[in-house]
Amino acid sequence: MRWWTVANFVSNAGTWMQLTVQNLLVLQITGSAAATGLSVSIQMAPGLLLGLTGGAAVDRWPLKLTAAVSQALLGVVALVTAVLVALGRLDLPVLLALAAVTGLIATVDGPACSLLGNDLVRAPDVPSAIGVGSLVHSAGRLAGAALAGVAVGFLGTAAAYAANGLSFVFVACVIPFLKAARPSEATHRVVPAPAPAAPPTPEAVTARSMSAREGLAFFMRRPRLVALAALNGVSALFGRNYSLTLVVLVTGPLAGDAGSFSKVSTVLAVGGIIGAVLGARLRTPSVRVVAALTLAGALLQVLAGLAPSLLVLLVLVLPMAVAESVGDTAQSTVLQTDPPAYMRGRVLGAWSSIRTVWGLAAPPMLGLCMELAGVRATLITGGLVIAAFVTTGYLLKGRSPRSGALIPMTEAALPARARLSTAA
Repeated sequence: MRWWTVANFVSNAGTWMQLTVQNLLVLQITGSAAATGLSVSIQMAPGLLLGLTGGAAVDRWPLKLTAAVSQALLGVVALVTAVLVALGRLDLPVLLALAAVTGLIATVDGPACSLLGNDLVRAPDVPSAIGVGSLVHSAGRLAGAALAGVAVGFLGTAAAYAANGLSFVFVACVIPFLKAARPSEATHRVVPAPAPAAPPTPEAVTARSMSAREGLAFFMRRPRLVALAALNGVSALFGRNYSLTLVVLVTGPLAGDAGSFSKVSTVLAVGGIIGAVLGARLRTPSVRVVAALTLAGALLQVLAGLAPSLLVLLVLVLPMAVAESVGDTAQSTVLQTDPPAYMRGRVLGAWSSIRTVWGLAAPPMLGLCMELAGVRATLITGGLVIAAFVTTGYLLKGRSPRSGALIPMTEAALPARARLSTAA
């Protein structure tokens, strides 16, 4: 797990180095903000269209091999991009094609790497492992953004892509040496064919033959997973996009500049790190925990919309980021531990597709709202809508005791249709 954490930090730092300069590169090539947005959309599109298929592939293929190959392929794409940038051969069609390939590989890489990290620790430590992953993500974001400025300043834009490519290769080299702490769960993900002497059981056939579409059906039959998707969607559409809403608030009503927003971004990153540390201490996170943190973030967003000065906003931004980070950690824990082991790739694939919908829809909707009603009204109204949604859901579900509790899914607790054949 220590090796995996180091590898993840290196990979996250490389990824954020590339992301820091990627939009600037598109602008340099095209001079068009629309083309920049198009490149982002094309990279996200495979997650929307093929997220379920990628998750199904993760459930069917050996986990370590899948993660190592996907990391190596992402490294190749980044290194090819670096060479094209260095030679001055990168034009818009090639860049968009590379973005689409990156997004396609990510539909498999995302769930594979998430589940691989969970197998490296004992079951009771999975929430802590996910919290450590969130911490590494936040720390890598800070380090990557700082290193990108240094690399580009001394070596040029291609250096950021090259560094990201090498970081993927490093992770791919580490994966074969990792040892699972729970090999029994890891082997359950790939359901082998039964021995010739024994006919296949209905349970084994069901588990082996489930398609990506049936994986989505499983997701929709789980009330807590549907509740998480609803919470995530409302939060994305009416809040959480702080890099968009807060930059307008700082440079508009608060009369700040780029340096002022840089301070806000730094506080957001620090809050994310604090939240990841706190999230790692959650032993049994539940949907209700996610809902409570979503409600807290919404109320803080309302106060941020009323902030009279940059100093007051900075005071509010820190707990906003903490609530968001802890909520994300709790959400990831539920998503990765609630389904049975052989379904987790498909559940994460379904989640990727659903989250991509919110990710594509939220920025233009928030931008239109800020254009028509102003940023303060958008923040205040959005926070109140989220708070009303969470409160209504709590009142409607309050009659069902422990409806949001996270109940460990053991094989004995699964219905016969979903159980795996241990004989297989």
